[in-house]
Amino acid sequence: MSIKYWEFEDAPLREKLRSPSIKEVSQIYFDNETRAYRFAVALQAVKKAGELRLKDCGNELPVATWKRYLDYGVSVGLLRHENGAYGFTDRYTKPLRNIALYIKAWMESEAGEDLGILFAGARTKRQPRRGGKRRIDGGSA
Repeated sequence: MSIKYWEFEDAPLREKLRSPSIKEVSQIYFDNETRAYRFAVALQAVKKAGELRLKDCGNELPVATWKRYLDYGVSVGLLRHENGAYGFTDRYTKPLRNIALYIKAWMESEAGEDLGILFAGARTKRQPRRGGKRRIDGGSA
């Protein structure tokens, strides 16, 4: 995690709350732009759906990657996983109160953000298979 606490002190936080961004939210948790992009894709999908099941995830990422980043969201307390669906939670620890305020402001904002522009340096293509068992039905992974 790359939490820069000084950015979320009261004065800078008020300025940030004017225009919350998914990029800021995902870069709190990941320094690597590709990982931040993948986490942003997962958070944005949960935001659009309200509650997201793994079978309803899109083709942007492999299912294992969806699960890994959604489970990471659960482990940091941003998402909850109940009845087989992922959704946002509002249970934050006290040291992360200002960060939680920023995330909540982003969740409530209606801004349409283009992840391709926000994460221009991220690798967005699916990687080729590097091994493992072949699928019997002939489909690609």
